[in-house]
Amino acid sequence: MHLFEKLNEEQREAVETLQGPLLVLAGAGVGKTRVVTYRIVNLLDKEVPASKILGLTFTNKAAGEMKERVRALTSSDVLICTFHSLGARILRESIAWLGYKRDFTIYDDEDVDKVIKECVAAAGKGDAKLEKAVRGLISTAKNGMRGPDQIVRERPTNPAEEIFPEVYASYQEKLKAYNALDFDDLLFLPVRLFREHHDVLEYYQNRWSHLLIDEYQDTNGAQYELVKLLVSKSRNLCVVGDPDQSIYSWRGANIQNILNFEEDYPGAKVVRLEQNYRSRTNILEAANAVIRQNDSRYQKELWSGRGAGERIRLYVADDERAEADFVASRVRYHAEHHQIPLREMVIFYRTNAQSRVFEDCFLAARIPYAIVGGVSFYQRREVKDILAFLRMVQGGTDYVSFVRTINLPKRGLGESTLDKLRMGAEEADLSILAYCEVLVDGQSIPGEIKLTAKQRQGLQNYVSIVRELRQIALNTSLKELVTSAIDCTGYLDYLRQDKETYEDRKENLDALIAKALDWEASAESPSLQGFLEELSLKSTLDEADADRDRICLMTIHNGKGLEFEVTFIAGLEEELFPHINSRESREKMEEERRLFYVGMTRAKEQLYLSCCRYRYIWGTGRTQRPSRFIREVPEEYLEKVHMGINLGISSGRRAESLRPSRKFEYETVDEPFSDEGQSVELREGDAVFHKEFGIGVIRNLYEGSLGLTYTVAFSKDNKERNLVAKYAPLRKL
Repeated sequence: MHLFEKLNEEQREAVETLQGPLLVLAGAGVGKTRVVTYRIVNLLDKEVPASKILGLTFTNKAAGEMKERVRALTSSDVLICTFHSLGARILRESIAWLGYKRDFTIYDDEDVDKVIKECVAAAGKGDAKLEKAVRGLISTAKNGMRGPDQIVRERPTNPAEEIFPEVYASYQEKLKAYNALDFDDLLFLPVRLFREHHDVLEYYQNRWSHLLIDEYQDTNGAQYELVKLLVSKSRNLCVVGDPDQSIYSWRGANIQNILNFEEDYPGAKVVRLEQNYRSRTNILEAANAVIRQNDSRYQKELWSGRGAGERIRLYVADDERAEADFVASRVRYHAEHHQIPLREMVIFYRTNAQSRVFEDCFLAARIPYAIVGGVSFYQRREVKDILAFLRMVQGGTDYVSFVRTINLPKRGLGESTLDKLRMGAEEADLSILAYCEVLVDGQSIPGEIKLTAKQRQGLQNYVSIVRELRQIALNTSLKELVTSAIDCTGYLDYLRQDKETYEDRKENLDALIAKALDWEASAESPSLQGFLEELSLKSTLDEADADRDRICLMTIHNGKGLEFEVTFIAGLEEELFPHINSRESREKMEEERRLFYVGMTRAKEQLYLSCCRYRYIWGTGRTQRPSRFIREVPEEYLEKVHMGINLGISSGRRAESLRPSRKFEYETVDEPFSDEGQSVELREGDAVFHKEFGIGVIRNLYEGSLGLTYTVAFSKDNKERNLVAKYAPLRKL
């Protein structure tokens, strides 16, 4: 019991409440893992057998860590596992009641896809896009505890909904015939088992008299029903969670499960854990003020005994490149002056596509980084696909790029045919593309292979696309070439086959277009070859030195449960964060605010917020508005800052590790987010901003053949450019 002396009053109350329903509202950084662990220890001390205690979490890692803590304190083995592991355990023991055999197989994604493909084909259809959509409908139905017999046949709005009832029923029949389950069945079938066989339910109710559930706000419909059935006899249920950190509705999580806890379990005790051991007071007070704007929550106020700390820094950048430069400068500052390891710093963003500018900046400055919970921008499938098309435009000799692109979309050219094409090209001593051109043009050639009419048509289509792109490359900018490669190949139609990932992948392609624009503006001799070489180098550098100390780059969704000494939240602009998809829904907007709250409360010592006046987004340059979340942070906790740039230092030179490629000064200002200067008369010596070339200084004004013209020295590439006033989108700084 001496362990409990380390607990604060609220923690001790949660640990010592052992009977009946208990809701522990555990805010960020309040020591909830210790509370859950000590509560299990207390149950064991009160002579509750270890076999009667069941703990449920959402990840195997969390379950393993909690189990080890209990074992270290008590030498007892308590069953602590994920919901799906529990479902598998129950079904291994009792699935015979549902007509299955105990030696069932759990199908992986590939196996499931094959069965769904059979069922869709049997329904007279045959389309990969349709199969994917039907699979999503089946998963949603199971997580909502609706079997095939509970599907209401309404007027369908698309082909997937039209065949869904028939395919769902057929799919479940086939799984049962194959004695197989999918991942969703591990929750769906135990609930069905308990509902249909009360004696089986009673057996498991008697088996586990005390349930503890972590992250209860993340439970879906099936998990909610499973728990409610298991505890309906003992009512000894302790759930730990925080509705203010409910950010996974897109995975099926239902925030109402935790908000309705007192209604579901009358007489439940509620304990609020509000003392935060992670963050400084200024950060917590600001986070409290933001989250108070939400209606769907339990009232609580996080507080800290660690002192006020520094105010939150807000940086308003001219564009995303300036934003990345600012972040890099502060990373270097904290690493050099405060000796904070890079792994103790994080950059959060709303969408994966935002990582590209930060990756470019950090690679140039030799700052090691790691993409957490995602793939480096230059390793993402859609980026590599379009770059592979461009490599075929550049040379046509790259067989790997040929194989990667020839069936995007499918053209009926399988592996054996591709091998024959490769061998034929080698025999004819031609590049793979040149060999294909000869074949489709009908020229006679030694070692010519035979193609079906469909294959020849597919190859003809592919060659025509590459030829068209080669012509475009001769007469247009690199940005237009990348855009054309996406359009001419029909690549967006290919991506639309997967609704769940389409928006993210399209944003990544928009970021690739922005990269082409940036690179062409700064390169001394822009060329497709130079562009591809640089991006190949970036991909290689990203793979190297994996064991080095690295700063973390991630979406806020991937930051849940983590903490960092220094935290940056980038891209705080309307329609980016909060995301554009949330603007029509109060519930979605509240979830966006919870996401921002989660990001803020990851910070221990320093929190930086940043936004841009101008950003290349969704395939075009846009003037941005600051996020409403910035306005919701009280001014007393906020400090606006800016960064001066020494225009005499080139950004093109190779930078040493943790050393800036430009000289930065950092100071506090009181500067509103505005577009002042758009219509102001410009003079020699004025600092200006151009949406493509960045920040510069006007060196000269003169009357040219097209009217007033400016000579501007830009800092990004240390170049002077002559810009016609009536066409130049310059803004005075």
